[in-house]
Amino acid sequence: MEKIDHNKSEEILEKFDAESRFRQFDRGIWKWVISILAIGLALYHLIAAYSPFLDAMRNRALHTAVITALVFLLYPSYRKASRKKVPWYDVVFALLALSTAAYIFIDYEGIINRMFIFSPSNADLIFSAILILLVLEGGRRITGWALTILCVLFLVYAYFGSSFPGIFKHSGKPLDELLSYLYLTTEGIFGTAIAVSASYIILFILFGSFLNASGMGKFFNDISLGLAGHTSGGPAKVAVLSSGFLGSINGSALANVVTTGAFTIPMMKRVGYRPDFAGAVEAAASVGGQVIPPVMGAVAFIMAETLGMPYSQIALAAIMPAILYYLGVILIVHFRAKRRGFTGLPKEELPSVKNILKNQGHLLIPIIVLIYLLFSGKTPIFSALVAIVLSVVVSQINKTTRMGIKDILEAMENGVRSALGVAMSCAMVGIIVGVTTLTGLGGKLTQSILILGQGSLFLTLFFTMVACIVMGMGLPSIPTYIITSSMAAPALLQMGVPAFVSHMFVFYFGILANITPPVALAAFAAAGIADGNPNKTGLQALRLAAAGFIVPYVFAYSPELILMSDNILDIVWVSITSILGVISLSAALEGYFKTNLSWLLRLLAGTAAITLIIPETFTDIIGLSLLLVIVISQFMKPSANSTKNTVSQ
Repeated sequence: MEKIDHNKSEEILEKFDAESRFRQFDRGIWKWVISILAIGLALYHLIAAYSPFLDAMRNRALHTAVITALVFLLYPSYRKASRKKVPWYDVVFALLALSTAAYIFIDYEGIINRMFIFSPSNADLIFSAILILLVLEGGRRITGWALTILCVLFLVYAYFGSSFPGIFKHSGKPLDELLSYLYLTTEGIFGTAIAVSASYIILFILFGSFLNASGMGKFFNDISLGLAGHTSGGPAKVAVLSSGFLGSINGSALANVVTTGAFTIPMMKRVGYRPDFAGAVEAAASVGGQVIPPVMGAVAFIMAETLGMPYSQIALAAIMPAILYYLGVILIVHFRAKRRGFTGLPKEELPSVKNILKNQGHLLIPIIVLIYLLFSGKTPIFSALVAIVLSVVVSQINKTTRMGIKDILEAMENGVRSALGVAMSCAMVGIIVGVTTLTGLGGKLTQSILILGQGSLFLTLFFTMVACIVMGMGLPSIPTYIITSSMAAPALLQMGVPAFVSHMFVFYFGILANITPPVALAAFAAAGIADGNPNKTGLQALRLAAAGFIVPYVFAYSPELILMSDNILDIVWVSITSILGVISLSAALEGYFKTNLSWLLRLLAGTAAITLIIPETFTDIIGLSLLLVIVISQFMKPSANSTKNTVSQ
C-alpha cells in the first residue's frame, strides 16, 4: 500500500503537536534515567491498581512530580533547541519537580495540620510557587501556548480580581492563599483532573501501549481495508473505520490523523478524492474517535468521577450519538463516491478479513474482556489492569504478535511517555479549576451565558456551544471537557437540562473545536499530509461532521437518545428518526441519494433532516413524508448506469 514518507509524517506532527517534539537518546545516561523513571512510574501504577498503598494526596503528588520531571528531561525549552542533550537547567527543573513530592511525603502530617487552620509556612509557599511555575513551563513545552496562557490569565484574575469590571469583579486573593490552595489541597493542581490521570487515564494509556506493542494498530488498519477497501470510495471508508477503531482506544485526534492518515490519505487521492476532502475525511474521523466508547479519550472516566455515575452508564449512553456522528461522515463519503464514480481498490491488493482474524483475531480478546468487565460492574481500574495483563498473555498465541520482556518494558515506557501530555494538561487544568472555585468565576460565567440566552433554551444551548468551541480551540480533549464542564455546563443546568446531558453537550462541542477554523489543529495536520489547503480542509471537515453539530441538540431536547428514559419505545423512535434525519442531512449536503438530487430535492432533504431531528410527533410526520417523496422520486428516476446501458443497447 502507498504510504506517506515517515519523515514527512513526523514533520507534520511536530508542526501541530508540541507533544511530538521530544529529545531522542539512543544510548547514554539520559536514556537510562528516562527509562527508569518511566518504567518505575508505570510499575507503581500497576501495583497501586491491584493494591493501593498511598493516600490520595501523596499518590497525586508522586504522579505529578515524576511526570513533570520527565517532561523537563524529554522536552526542550524551544523548538530549535538540541534534542541530543539535556541542559543543566532542565536537570535542575526535574530535580525541583521531584522535590515537590518529596516535601509532601516528608512533612505530610505537618502540612495537613497547617492547612486545617490555614496557616501555611514559608516552606509551604516556596514549594507551592515552585510546582506552579514548573507546571506552567512544563505544560508550555508539551502542550503548547494555548493552555499555558489560559492558566496565566486565570492566575492574574485570581490575584487582581478587584480590578476587573462588572460581575467579574472580586476582592482578589492574597498570594499565600492562592499558592497554598493550588498546591496543598485537593482542589487545585492535585484536584479531580490529576486524580483521574493518576488512576484511570494512566492505566488505559498503558493498555493502549501494550495493544500497540502486540500489533493492534496494524490489525485495525488491515481489518478496515478488508471490510471496506473494495467498495465505492473504499479508501475514504477505510479512513473512517480505522480512525474510529484506533481513536476509541487512544483518544488523540492529532495522533490518529498522522498514524492512520499516513496511508489512508494517499489511497483516497489515488481513487480520485481531492486533497482537501481526503484530509477532511481523516480529520473528521479522527476527532470522532474521542466520542466512541469504551475510552472516549479518557473523558468518560472523568465524567463518571465528576457526576458520580457508573462508567457503564456513560459508555452505553454514548453509543447512539457516536453512531450518528460516524453515520453522517461515512454517508457523505459514500454519496460523493457514487456521485463522482469513484471505485474501490482492487480486491487482490487488499488483505483477507478471514486471514486477518485467523492470524490476529486473538488481539481482540483483551478489548472484549475489558468491555465485559466494565459493563459487569467492575471498576475501570481493575478492568484496565486485567486487560493489560491479558494483552501480554494473548500476544503469546502467535509469534507475529508475541511480546517478550524487552517489548513489555518498552510498552511500559512508551505508555508513560504517551501519558505525559495528558497528565500535564490535567495538572494545568487543576490551576484553572482551582481559581474558578476560589473566586466563584464559574457562577459568573454561567450568569453571563444565561443573560445572553434571555431565558430561551435554544439560545442558551447556542451560546454554550460557541463558548465550548472557543474554549476548546487548540486544547486536548481532557482539559477541554474539564474547563467546559466547569464553566459552561452549569448554565444548562440552570435551564433545567439534566447534569449528564449538559456534560455530554459541552464535551461534544469542545471536541469539535479540533476541526473548527481558525484553530482546527486536526484538520491542519491532515491538510499537511494531503498537501491541501488548511482552511478549505477545515471547512470540508466541518461539513463532514455536520451530524456532530446537530446530535448534541437532539439529546438536549430528547434525552431518550442517550438512554435517559424508561420507555423503550421512546428510545427506539428517537433513534430511528435521528438516523433518518442524518441520512437526509448527508444527502442534502452532498446532493446525492440514489442518483443526483436537484436543488429542489436537496432543499426537501434538508427540511426533512431538520424536521426529523426535532423531537415532535408533528415534525416527525412531516420529515418522514418529505423523505418518502425523495425516495420515490429517486427510484423512479433512472440511474446513470442504467441510462448508459440503454444507450449502449
